[in-house]
Amino acid sequence: MLLSLDLEDERPLHEQAADAIRRAIADGEVGPGDRLPPARDLADAMRINANTVLRALRQLRAEGLLEFRRGRGVTVLHRPDPEAALRGQLRDLLAEARRRGFTTADLTRWIEEEM
Repeated sequence: MLLSLDLEDERPLHEQAADAIRRAIADGEVGPGDRLPPARDLADAMRINANTVLRALRQLRAEGLLEFRRGRGVTVLHRPDPEAALRGQLRDLLAEARRRGFTTADLTRWIEEEM
């Protein structure tokens, strides 16, 4: 499993690590029922601290993508649904925009500018 992080990315390392693992699952590098390498090996591959990898793995477990089993390691439960993940992020963005007083027109304009 080839995992790499972008050092220019401003997001926290644990989020980048979770994205890298999520991408590996979505791309079929590891599939449902497969065990992931130990956190220490993943950390070495990504050149980050093992605790950072563990935080990423816990995040993916909370999302329902991974299962932790004592003595058996970390197992992939299923492939992520990319549309569902993006829709969830969109709902979060819309809720935050509403809290800050932005309108649908503001968001639409921003999306058009970015596209």
